[in-house]
Formats: sequence, structure tokens, C-alpha cells
Amino acid sequence: MLNIFVPTAQGLTKVELGTGDDGPPIPTQAVWIDLLDPTVEEEKLVEASFGVEVPTREEMKEIETSNRLYEDNGALYMTTTVAAQLDTDRPISTAVTFILAGNRLITNRFLDTKPFQQFINYAGKHPAACSNAVTVLAGLMEAFIERIADVLERIGADLDGVSSNIFARNGNSQPTSRDLRAMIERIGFNGELNSKGRESLVSLGRLLMFVQQSVPGISTEQRDRFHSISRDVLSLSDHASFLGSKVSFLLEATLGLINVEQNNIIKIFSVAAVLFLPPTLIASIYGMNFALLPDLPGKYSNFSFSIGLMVASMGVTFWLFKRKGWL
Repeated sequence: MLNIFVPTAQGLTKVELGTGDDGPPIPTQAVWIDLLDPTVEEEKLVEASFGVEVPTREEMKEIETSNRLYEDNGALYMTTTVAAQLDTDRPISTAVTFILAGNRLITNRFLDTKPFQQFINYAGKHPAACSNAVTVLAGLMEAFIERIADVLERIGADLDGVSSNIFARNGNSQPTSRDLRAMIERIGFNGELNSKGRESLVSLGRLLMFVQQSVPGISTEQRDRFHSISRDVLSLSDHASFLGSKVSFLLEATLGLINVEQNNIIKIFSVAAVLFLPPTLIASIYGMNFALLPDLPGKYSNFSFSIGLMVASMGVTFWLFKRKGWL
């Protein structure tokens, strides 16, 4: 899909391509050309119109800085990794390429992410947000940062809820083994979501630094704006690092509680075995001397006395364990 946007008095407006005698394929006043999962014909049209080379999907996946941030024939090529599908249970990372060619911004992406949708809606009502290509790029960067900030805020709130459940005080509802398993799943999902956001912030930070150093003729106001965005990226990166540490702490705490529960179960079996040890000894001694059941001559050799002695031995053992604090 090839989306072409031109600045108007009302804001950013999407226009249709002209063909044949209707005029040039792409309007000369277009400030933003957006390639969304483009076809080969659409890529060739953009390349021929602006003298650029649109990176392929494979080229966009390369992680070397020299292949992501570079200048070629007066155009700046900037590829960044952004988090997508953050509202689903399967967040992913996708690459987006920004090409600054003169006063035109060309974007190449293969997934329609929410920041693009939000910026298009916002710029359609605010003319100042789409006055030139650099302004559009700054607006898109701010949309990505706001999106990641919202996600990090959501992660922090969810981790606070997990922490409250893990460290519940006595008298409150204690987590069961099934609850702990669900908590591990929640912690793992938040950790994965946080890592996607952190990866995006690192990649966006590199892009912003490259923009401030390489865009020719950038105004002081625009430079200050990109510098402010860079500070936001740094601040969010620190917060993402904090959330990553909290994820590790909660995961270790949850695994520790699982070990405690397992030890309690083993403790119960161990205590039960010890409780039945004296009666077993008594039964073994009497069993070796019983010649005829259920009664034998003698005051201390009858069946009823042996049963009473077994029960008494269990009671004494239980009382001793309680007094020592082992139960």
C-alpha cells in the first residue's frame, strides 16, 4: 500500500495518485510518502520519483549500525526497531525505515502499528505537525515514545499487583500453587513486553542522535525538539531498566515461594513418618511376642494395652514437635 500525504490548511491530508494525463504520479507538494507492506511496483515508483533506494525486508533486519543509519546521494536512511502488537498476548518487534530526501519523508514498514495511526489522526487536525518532513519525523518519534511510555506504565501497574499477591500478609488470602504458576506467567509476559519496549528505546535513541548530527539545515527549534525527545528516551530507558530488575526480583520471589510450599509438603510427610515411627516400633516388639491374638495372659501383654501405648507414643511425639516449633 502506498499512502501519500500533503500538508494543507486543515492538516495532513491523504491524496490519491494521479495517472496518465492527470499529472505526475506523486504530487510535488507531498511531504510524507508512506509505504505499508509495499509491492515491487510501488517501491520502484518511489525510487524513480525521488532517486532513493528503498531497503528490502531482509536489509531492514540487519542490526549493524552502518546498515541502519547512513547517508547516500544526499538522502538519510534510518532504520529502527519498534515494538508492535503490544495490546495482544504476542508482542513482536518490527523494523521501520525512515528516509529523508530533501523536504520529503519516506517510510517503509511491513506492519501497521498504532503510533502511525495515532499520528495520522493527530496531524490531520493540526497543520503545524506536518509543515515539513523533519516535523513529520519528529511527530512520529513522539508518537512512538508516548506509546512505549503507556506500555511501561501498564507493566509497572501489573507488576505492583503481582507484588501485592506474592507478599500478602498473614490473614489475607495466600497464593496457592496454581496462583503462583499464573503469577510466573504474568511476570514472564511483562518481562517480555518490557524487553520489547527497551529494545525499541535503544534503537530510537540511536536514530535520534543520528538525526541531530546529520540532518542538514535543521533549525534550532527542531534541534531542541529532537533533543527533548532524546531526553524522554533516556528517561524511559532508565525506567525500563528498573522494571527489568523488578521482574527478576518478583520471579525469584515467586520461585522461592514455590520452593517453600514444596518444603512444607515434604515436611508434612516427614512429620507423619516420625509420628508413626514409635507406634511401629511398639507394634514390632509386641508382634514378636504375640503367640495368640487378640489377648495374651499378663497385665502388659494384652492387645488393648499395646494399642493404647501406640496412641500415647504418637501424642508425646506430636507434643514434642509442637513445643520445639517444628510444626
